[in-house]
Parts: sequence; C-alpha cells; structure tokens
Amino acid sequence: MSPMRARSLTAALGALAALGGCAGAAEPPGGDRVAARPAGADAGSARTLAGSIPPALDPRNVYAADGAGMLSAAVRGDPALVYVPNSRSNTVDVISQRTFKVVAHFAVGALPQHVTPSWDLRTLYVTNDEGNSLTPIDPRTARPGQPIPVLDPYNMYFTPDGRWAIVVAEAHRELDFRDARTMALHDALATPQCAGVDHMDYTADGRYALVSCEFAARLIVLDLNAERVLKTIELAPGAMPQDVKLSPDGRTFYVADMANNGVWVIDAGTMSVLELVLTGVGAHGLYPSRDARVLYVSNRGEGSVSVLSFATRHPIAKWRLPGGGSPDMGGVSADGKVLWLSGRYNAEVYAISTATGRLLHRIPVGSGPHGLCVWPQPGRYSIGHTGVMR
Repeated sequence: MSPMRARSLTAALGALAALGGCAGAAEPPGGDRVAARPAGADAGSARTLAGSIPPALDPRNVYAADGAGMLSAAVRGDPALVYVPNSRSNTVDVISQRTFKVVAHFAVGALPQHVTPSWDLRTLYVTNDEGNSLTPIDPRTARPGQPIPVLDPYNMYFTPDGRWAIVVAEAHRELDFRDARTMALHDALATPQCAGVDHMDYTADGRYALVSCEFAARLIVLDLNAERVLKTIELAPGAMPQDVKLSPDGRTFYVADMANNGVWVIDAGTMSVLELVLTGVGAHGLYPSRDARVLYVSNRGEGSVSVLSFATRHPIAKWRLPGGGSPDMGGVSADGKVLWLSGRYNAEVYAISTATGRLLHRIPVGSGPHGLCVWPQPGRYSIGHTGVMR
C-alpha cells in the first residue's frame, strides 16, 4: 500500500468536515459547427495541464468555464453532433445538431451505456458495459476506433487533475482507477456497501466525490487522493439515487432519486442530507443551464422535465413531452438553447427548447438509448459521465 493510500481515515474525515463549502461511420456534414465566443472569452485561455487541478475561474461558480459559446481551442473545430448509445441495439447513432437527423451509425460492444468525453476533450468513449470494453470516438471525424478492453464499464469519470479515469464497474461493485491515457489499471477500489454504484460529482476543490448507490438507498463519499471511501450517507428506505450534480456555489449537491420522485439536497461541507425536493415521477438526470441559474431534471417515469432554481432550490417550471416519453440522460447544447435527452424506453431522442420548454424534435434512434453526449461542449476539461465540464 502506498503512503497516500495509508493515510488515516480519521484524519481524512476531519479534513472532510472542515470543507468550506465503424467502421462505416459517415463523415459529418461540414456545416455542423458551433459558434464560439471571441478569444477573450475562450474557456481554454486558462492554462490546463494534466497532473494538477486547474484553478477555478470564479470561486462563486464552478461552472464559470461552461457558459454559452465558451468553447476551448481543443474543440472549436469539432462538428456539432449528438452521440447516442443504444443499449439494446449495441450501436451508436450520431445526430446532427443542425438538421436534427441521424448522420452516422455504427456498431459497438455489448450494452453501451454512456458516451463520455475524456479529460483532455480529444476523445469520446462509449462505455460498453457487458462488452467489457471502451470504444473510442474521434470527435473531429465522428469515427470510432479500436475497442479498449476494460472490465464492466457502466459509466466513467476522470479525476479533476486528469491523472486517472474512474471506471464505474457497477456489476463488480468497484470503482477502478485507471491511467487516463492508457486505461491501465492502477487501483480497484471495492465498494461492497454501494450496490448499484452509478454516478458521481466532485466537491468544488476536487478533493472528494459524492457517489450514488442505486440499489442500496445510500450515497458514499470518496477521498480522491487516498482512493478511499470516507463516509456513507443513508437516504430514505427504498431510495434509488441516480445522477449527482454540484451547485454552482459548491455548497450543495443535488441527487436525483427515481423512487422518491425528486432530488435530495446534500450539504457539500458536512456531507449530510438537507432536504428532498419533489420534481416528478422517476427523477433521473441532472443538467445545469449554461448561465448556471437553473437545473434541468429529467423525470423519466412521467415524460417531463422539471426546472429547479439554484437560488431557491425549488422547481419553477415543468415541461411535459407531448404524447409522453421517457427522458433519461443527455446534455445541453453549447449555446444553451437546446436540452438533448434520450428516450430510454421509446427508441427516440428529444430536443427541447430551454427558452420555452417546447419539444422541438423527436428523433428515432436504436433500441434503449441511454447516456447520450452532446458535443462539443464549453469548458476547459471533462470530469466524465456524458459531459460534466469544468
């Protein structure tokens, strides 16, 4: 065991308490580009180096680099596409954000769950859960590469310093720390107390992670440096926690709960439950707006999206899909105008106006679409999932 892993659990908890707050893929259309802000507003103007956590642009807003049009130089030339992993079809559909039509389609490994941007924004990874592999995609061409063998990748994140990929091996109840470039295994962190280990987000300083345990009605807290579980947070009996997102000010986490039809609010300093805010049946995915004022909550069980105010922590609107649907995972367009969500049980993708909540397009895709990735996205670096950017 390394000295880092041998740190005292008591000391780590004390530090926690002190926290202040295919082949065959078609070439994408040449017109699929995203307008970026002028260079002075470029999120990439802040120096970002692997091995150290980039300094916050604004201590009052962890999403300060994610504003509308704030594309880094690394992604500015990438075509504006949506990558949709179809879990039951073992395929990926690629949708043009300009035409709202499928422009490419290719096979991947068994049970693809999410499409995850790499920390350095240069690769998108399809997490083939039962295929025990990652399919890399070049976002400049939308073409897949050779699969990379990886055990049980249900989901994937990256440490804020870009050193490690954290492969969420749900079936094995592990969080596997792997080299972010080679995917060589560094440490398999067992999480036996976390059945259904699924989603996570990090504290504002990047030291700790809050992780959902879908089938255990609880959350766990990780010390990312020590690669150790520090704490377990019990939720209501029968709770099914899903997506996790940090508030812009870094003071609270929001955790969607599919069984309790809302989001738990967790104090990020004490890692304790503050309240449950009801949103809708089957609350599932969480996505901040580009101006960091509201949080979009996909209510998969009732075909709606709730809009929560970060200022009040309560809903201010609800958008219902005409004719119903099963809105699941996705992301917000680079300009902030469109919320893209997969229709998990309806073999479709929804494009929703963030200005009006109106359904703009309902796009047929393969069977079981899940963690789609909207690309490119503003931000300096990715901490994973379908594009959690900082």
